[in-house]
Amino acid sequence: MSDKLFTRRTALVTGGARGIGRAVCEMLAAEGARVAVNYQRQATAAEDTVRLLEKSGVKAIAVQADVSKPEDVGRMVETVRRELGPVDLLVNNAGIAESKPHTALTFSRWREMFAVNVDGPFLTTWAVKDEMIARQFGRIVNVSSLAAKVLKPEMIDYATTKATVIALTRHTAAALAPHVRVNCVAPGLTDTEMARDANANLNAQIIAMTLLQRIAQPSEIAQVVRFLLSEESSFVTGQTIFACGGRA
Repeated sequence: MSDKLFTRRTALVTGGARGIGRAVCEMLAAEGARVAVNYQRQATAAEDTVRLLEKSGVKAIAVQADVSKPEDVGRMVETVRRELGPVDLLVNNAGIAESKPHTALTFSRWREMFAVNVDGPFLTTWAVKDEMIARQFGRIVNVSSLAAKVLKPEMIDYATTKATVIALTRHTAAALAPHVRVNCVAPGLTDTEMARDANANLNAQIIAMTLLQRIAQPSEIAQVVRFLLSEESSFVTGQTIFACGGRA
């Protein structure tokens, strides 16, 4: 009998090719899960991630899909079901972010932000929830952001979507209980490509306001996801963990 947490489980990670998503995929593979790495445009990064996961001795596939499109999500879940089996563990990580003043925020950009950051988790969850309920097992983790809690006057659209993800988590957890658990992690500033491309002075200010006085590593966020997907959190549902170094 394997002592790995997710042996014989199938996991789907949206936005799994880079950053936090890749770290989550690595964690899942290390714990014995079969892993589907979703990507939209980063095909090379997704294939690199798959090769990395296969070194753990698990089966892994890359699946292209725009999570804001119902037809793409349906095709993605069908591919995962055919190649790896029904989804047991879902991590809704795919998202977009942008910083701009309110004077530059347009309705079309607002709608695009909601399509990816809110419609994406909704569509993917709805594509797998019925099978989870039928099998009386499912674990879902949504990825929000500290931006859902702290004031972000230049990220109004992004921050609003991430607050909505927390609300989606709470209400979905209530609807899908008792056999499907739904939780959320809200990272603070994390060492990803997005953070490295951001304003260095702003990042330094954020670190100065963080109790632990540093940026998070993607693997640290993945460990919170590990807890929420595993039976170590068997009496936890509808909750959000702010993994932000004490900034909130």
